[in-house]
Amino acid sequence: MKNPANPETPALSRRQILAGAAALAAPAIVSSSAFAQDKFPSRPITLIAPWPAGGSSDGVMRAFAESAGRVLGVPVVIENKPGVGGTLGASAMMQAKPDGYTLTQLPLGIYRLPHMQKMAFDPVKDLTHIVCLTGYTFGLAATMDAPYKTLKEMVAYAKANPGKVAYGHTGTGTTPHLAVEEFSAKAGIQLQDIPYKGSAEIMQAILGGHIPMMSGTTEFAPHVKAGKLRLLATLGRERNKAFADVPTVKESGWDTISESPFGMGGPKGMDPAVVRTLHDAFKKTLEDPKVQEALDRFYMPTIYMNTADYTAYAERTFASEKATIERLGLARKG
Repeated sequence: MKNPANPETPALSRRQILAGAAALAAPAIVSSSAFAQDKFPSRPITLIAPWPAGGSSDGVMRAFAESAGRVLGVPVVIENKPGVGGTLGASAMMQAKPDGYTLTQLPLGIYRLPHMQKMAFDPVKDLTHIVCLTGYTFGLAATMDAPYKTLKEMVAYAKANPGKVAYGHTGTGTTPHLAVEEFSAKAGIQLQDIPYKGSAEIMQAILGGHIPMMSGTTEFAPHVKAGKLRLLATLGRERNKAFADVPTVKESGWDTISESPFGMGGPKGMDPAVVRTLHDAFKKTLEDPKVQEALDRFYMPTIYMNTADYTAYAERTFASEKATIERLGLARKG
């Protein structure tokens, strides 16, 4: 077909014209598709819970994950990796891509255990601290027939009977152990510590009358509520609303606070924009009634820290845990 304006030039068919227009538009379409793929998040996020399924930590993590998933518009899937004092999530970050699609809970143990045994990660240099959300309630509980009814009475009794007051805890180097050792040093008392393998074992011991006192987290709560144990003090910054009539160790006169804050983190080198998106989503979960219900169920307070504050907290805690571990003679050799 000839072009009437120029007989030597073939006229373009309608099909050829449309094909040319499509070819010109193709780069724009590709660019738009690439932009969509770069938008975070565009696929499910894995959140490692470094504890067994079914426990209090796992339950709270699942509440956070479900709520954050609704905010982000993609599923946040829990992956349980229990063992090594809750540090396997942080260890997994050493192999994870810093793209925001693999996250982990950051329990207090990640700042402590590297001082006690060789670990694959440095909690300050190798992790991105995104947001802190909550923590655990620790306390000292005694049997109902113990010769003291308050923390101050226990201290007076321990001073009159040095080394004879025993307490159980959930393992050497755990927070329930170290918190009481710190408190004992400040109170000027010597307590006999007895380590147990876990919550079930320590509860069996104190309810059976084998030990007069225990340091732990909310495993004591139902027994305190039932009148089988007496809560002498909690170790938080403020009184726990579930035990509003029980003073903290600090307000009883000894400056010891142990809340074991925890939040979410990822590998080092994450894009600040991705970190901000994740921070905002998880912070939003604290307004979710279902999340607050889960926190209340396990007696966990809200402890929010933004990215900068959480990072600074990690640096301070790593240093302070080192000092405590060395003072107690628990530091690893070499």
